[in-house]
Amino acid sequence: MTGSGLAEAGACPDTLLFQSGPRTLLVVDDDEEIRTLAAELLVKAGYNAMTACDGPSMFAVLNVQPVDLIVLDLNLPGEDGLSLCRMTRTGRNIPIIMLTARSEAIDRVIGLEVGADDYITKPFEPRELVARVRSVLRRAYAPLGPQEPPAPKRATFRGWTLDFENRRLTDPRGRLVMLSGNEFSLLKFLVEHSNEVLNREQLLALTSNPAMIDCSAQRVADLQISRLRHKLSDKAAQLIMSVRGQGYVLATAVTFE
Repeated sequence: MTGSGLAEAGACPDTLLFQSGPRTLLVVDDDEEIRTLAAELLVKAGYNAMTACDGPSMFAVLNVQPVDLIVLDLNLPGEDGLSLCRMTRTGRNIPIIMLTARSEAIDRVIGLEVGADDYITKPFEPRELVARVRSVLRRAYAPLGPQEPPAPKRATFRGWTLDFENRRLTDPRGRLVMLSGNEFSLLKFLVEHSNEVLNREQLLALTSNPAMIDCSAQRVADLQISRLRHKLSDKAAQLIMSVRGQGYVLATAVTFE
């Protein structure tokens, strides 16, 4: 590991900080060889990279260090990756890529259902890992629109407020509702195209790597809409309505400010 400074961080004895580029990424895997390899690949791609071996060391890092993205192994000792993803989503809007040895579509669907932004299977190709990281970071932190004329800063609908600048959603009582990067992108697109019917392929393209759009795309899109409805307390599907054979529509007036 030449050309990258090292420093201890977190509770894991071998949790390391690889110093390089502007974005800080956290690789969580109980296999020392895999997490070190992934971190070194990300450093070479121009990122800061930290590593952790389990849930406690992961949260030890998150509690003291701002992190822009987490590469999270599904099979960890103690709390597994799905549980850690769900726990992270309760208080943080950090993009998450699930890392798993499994390739079945159901594992991908479950990971997306609990809030992951993408997934990659082991063993992974170095270029694929870097490409997925870049894609998720681009979706999560991309500029929100042209500045001339000034883009709206927020949108309100049925008492809800979606803050574009801070990527936050507040309910009619003013309480913050946590959204994953995918959920924010999906809701923003629905808001910007309110009262327009959007098909599943349009919605899935916002939140998934193109390689993921396959025969299970319809199921994944439906799950993402279901999660968003839950966040919006839209159990009766009167806000995000299903249009049979076509897709979904945000059926409400939206005010932009």
